[in-house]
Amino acid sequence: MKNTSFNGERLVVAHLNINCIVNPHAGHGSTGSKWPMIKALVKDRIGSFTSHITTRAGDARQFARKAIASGATLIICVGGDGTLNEVVNGIMTHNEPERSDVLLGFVPNGTGCDFIRTVQIPGDIEKAIDLIAKRPVRKIDTGRITFSRSKGQEGYYYFHNIASFGLGGEVAQRVNRTTKAFGPFLSFMWATLMSLFLYGKKKVRVVVDGEFDQENHVWNIAVANGQYHGGGMRVAPNASIDDGLLNVTIIGDLTLPEVFMNLPKLYSGKIGEIDKVITLTGKQVEALSDQHVLLEVDGEQPGILPIVVDVVPGALNIITPES
Repeated sequence: MKNTSFNGERLVVAHLNINCIVNPHAGHGSTGSKWPMIKALVKDRIGSFTSHITTRAGDARQFARKAIASGATLIICVGGDGTLNEVVNGIMTHNEPERSDVLLGFVPNGTGCDFIRTVQIPGDIEKAIDLIAKRPVRKIDTGRITFSRSKGQEGYYYFHNIASFGLGGEVAQRVNRTTKAFGPFLSFMWATLMSLFLYGKKKVRVVVDGEFDQENHVWNIAVANGQYHGGGMRVAPNASIDDGLLNVTIIGDLTLPEVFMNLPKLYSGKIGEIDKVITLTGKQVEALSDQHVLLEVDGEQPGILPIVVDVVPGALNIITPES
């Protein structure tokens, strides 16, 4: 019997059926070159496993879904935040009883890897694998977002970290269309600066738990489970991944000079000190606009407003350092 630490309790796993889902293109292609080394470390320190190598967008989601259907009890994601998001979505296609014993490990090697800043998963590959071998587990929330696709159809998506709309959607689109060779900070900073000059504020109505209901001109709105996105922007410094709540940060009608003057606070966690920034918490967030407003979900750009976001408490068993 395998015992796994689980929020102070013990999650008993009778047999580990291990599946590794690998995005070789993550980290500007460095994950592919590092995979032989990662593969050897996982086999040596965790055990034998089945590997799945992605070749296109959506593969990681399908691999995770099929792995659980085939009895996987430990899924190890190797890649960046976008790959992890796909794996999370694959896991969440199963209902709670089917996924309740499934553990999720993350070996981060991508452009952003913002989520690990919140949960303190090591950025070092060898240390991340050692952590998975020890299997301390935390049960975390996810967000579930219903949105409009570009052709008007309704879609839904789960996110483990942050969904944003407005400037965040523009930045994600720009980052994903250009090279990421300069690393996460410079890639996101360049995309942010370009978007600030080319993007206009949008008029968006936001409703939180049916109580807060305002329409404002905004630069960006983040609905957060984790604290960081966009290559290190601490947009939701008070967010917790296991409190059953979503944190909402509304960056309102600042002038462009005010935006640039306050950029350091966006990285330092002092965003709440900025005038015209509103912070809220809730279990459901609705947003709509008469304008074309792009949506960003964990670094990907799946659609546009209107959206409805709900929290799914305790949805995932993720391997993280014990809190």
